[in-house]
Amino acid sequence: MEHAGVQKKYTEFLRNFRADSTFKYRELLLQHYRRGDSTIVVDLAELALFDRELLALLQKWPDNQLKIFEAAASDALQRELLPAPEAAASCCYGFEMQIALKSTQTATPLRNLTAEHIGKLIKVSGIIVSASRVKSKAVGIQIRCSRCGKRDFVECRGSFAQITLPARCNSVGSEDCGSSPYVIVPDDCLYIDQQNLKLQEAPETVPTGEMPRSTLVVVDRGLVDVAAPGARVSILGVLSLFERKNANLNLDGAIAAIRLPYLRVVGIDLNVDGHGDKFRHFTPAEEDRFLELSRRPNIHKLVAASIAPSIQGEYTLDIKKALACQLMGGCPKLLPDGVKLRGDVNVLLLGDPSTAKSQFLKFIEKVAPVGVYTSGKGSSAAGLTASVIRDKNKEFFLEGGAMVLADGGICCIDEFDKMRETDRVAIHEAMEQQTISIAKAGITTVLNSRTSVLAAANPVYGRYDDLRSAAENIDMMSTILSRFDCIFIIRDVRDENRDLSIAKHVMGVHMKASNLTSLGSQKNPTNIDSSILDLKSLKDYVAYCRSRCSPRLNNETAALLSSEYVAIRRAIKERGDHAGGRKHQAVPVTVRQLEALVRLAESLAKMRLETTVQPRDVHEALRLFKVSTMNAASAAPQTSGVELRFLGDAERLQVQNAEQFLKQRVPVGADAKTMLLIDEGVALGHSDFALKRAVKIMSNRAELTELDKGRRLRRLR
Repeated sequence: MEHAGVQKKYTEFLRNFRADSTFKYRELLLQHYRRGDSTIVVDLAELALFDRELLALLQKWPDNQLKIFEAAASDALQRELLPAPEAAASCCYGFEMQIALKSTQTATPLRNLTAEHIGKLIKVSGIIVSASRVKSKAVGIQIRCSRCGKRDFVECRGSFAQITLPARCNSVGSEDCGSSPYVIVPDDCLYIDQQNLKLQEAPETVPTGEMPRSTLVVVDRGLVDVAAPGARVSILGVLSLFERKNANLNLDGAIAAIRLPYLRVVGIDLNVDGHGDKFRHFTPAEEDRFLELSRRPNIHKLVAASIAPSIQGEYTLDIKKALACQLMGGCPKLLPDGVKLRGDVNVLLLGDPSTAKSQFLKFIEKVAPVGVYTSGKGSSAAGLTASVIRDKNKEFFLEGGAMVLADGGICCIDEFDKMRETDRVAIHEAMEQQTISIAKAGITTVLNSRTSVLAAANPVYGRYDDLRSAAENIDMMSTILSRFDCIFIIRDVRDENRDLSIAKHVMGVHMKASNLTSLGSQKNPTNIDSSILDLKSLKDYVAYCRSRCSPRLNNETAALLSSEYVAIRRAIKERGDHAGGRKHQAVPVTVRQLEALVRLAESLAKMRLETTVQPRDVHEALRLFKVSTMNAASAAPQTSGVELRFLGDAERLQVQNAEQFLKQRVPVGADAKTMLLIDEGVALGHSDFALKRAVKIMSNRAELTELDKGRRLRRLR
């Protein structure tokens, strides 16, 4: 088909395509021209409805056809502005239209891009991890002969294209201008804006054990500065090649012949709400199944039981219910004055080793719409938030970290207590304001990190010491603890019945896993227990609830929450006064905890796809809050013999004997050196452990007090 005929067809499409009884693109052209915006978005589905041949040409030769399409857009705009072509041409001189394409076709994974896709129109999706500053790219270069003054214009098409100036002047005069007479006139050249981005695979699509793939992406004109690092985008572009800068200096011909791929963007669709599956469409059958699921009276228990079903135990029931609330999340709110209130629920699991904390984190990473897993010891402040990196061209660009990549999902941080304090402080803003502010190397910007945080940590002594208060065991700043909605203290209690049930369950898990492996059914793992949801169903239901429902409080539930919050604060104050002041309070209970109660109640209503929070949601949120954060805030050292139940029979007897020795050795009101007492006790057959434990128990019962930093003891009663 001829060039003129194709351009005429594109012009007819822009002028005559009707949508809802209006000329859609005719109106768009006029609106954008009046605003001074030269970029209009064309839906390829509408182009296919108008003329399928045009769509086939555009997909086969996108570079050539887009130039014709943009020329047709300028032509259509001229016809709309003024009836006289000459007047229209003078009116919109220098105003060139840009066509940005939009498509609903299936995205091609980045790791599947091959040589077959070069020069073709393809769609890819992923996350922008870095962005360069906007540069000016010359697309038309004005050159002038330095001898005769003749001017010429040279086009420079292509994102990384280079031009070579003519060696001879093409003047028609008789005199010879010599070799290389041309010089560039910079002020008369034609420039466009251009920006380089780095597109990386979304974390949830990377196969296990593989490094995430990335590719260079180039945007120009009206598409620059649309996507910031951390944004999830769907890009329509043309896969192109460019030559290495140092290809001519390389003596190896095979290396010099290799071209590097990049994606020239012709359309970008931004996921503005920050939630992972914006483009996820559910079938009517799936929606009916989810609605039926939401009407079950025990939906909260069902979702909680479906979380890490291989982990069982009485202590895990409330943890699973809190994680179910975290998966659903509350409702983010934007106030009239522009203040944003977060809707994401943060959870901290703090406890003894071998209590399945890391397994919970791994499972939540798989189920969350967007999941990123990282370890505290191997993560720096820049790796969690964002970093400014200098590339080989000595230019600075921004690269997002784990909290930015997890935008719209859950960031799982293991070994939270092993992080350096300075690195932990870096995520304060990300956990509450849900933004990350950067002011480095001349780059000042704010990135979104609308993510929930699920953290796992060990107590300061490795294991939870029941003879110490919660404040001594946790050893984290109250500023970070107040940002967690639920804080669970998990203890490895030595109880025969509990140990027996856990041992039976672990053996059952191993036996079932062995049977599945031997039957070869691990390729299609089906859930043996029909009373819980499988992994895919749970993930789909979570995505459906997050995208379809946004419950709110009513007057009744708001009054109930506020009165309960006041009662909790009063109880904390009375307990603190009785215990000797605020220093014994491990976790502060502030207004943030009231907002945490609101988020928990909203997530419970969201689980049932209801638009209003019910009183039962408030009561369940209060119960979860009391068994987690309140329990951690009020945990006191164990006294009056309760601590002995965590010891075996032989150890308990040893501690009791050591206690009798101390009472006999130190009279009431007398002082004694600690090391001397322990040495005497060991000489009489008592163990060092039993003596120190007895000293701690008697100190908690106010029978002994430690003086001179524990070097001396005084018997009080």
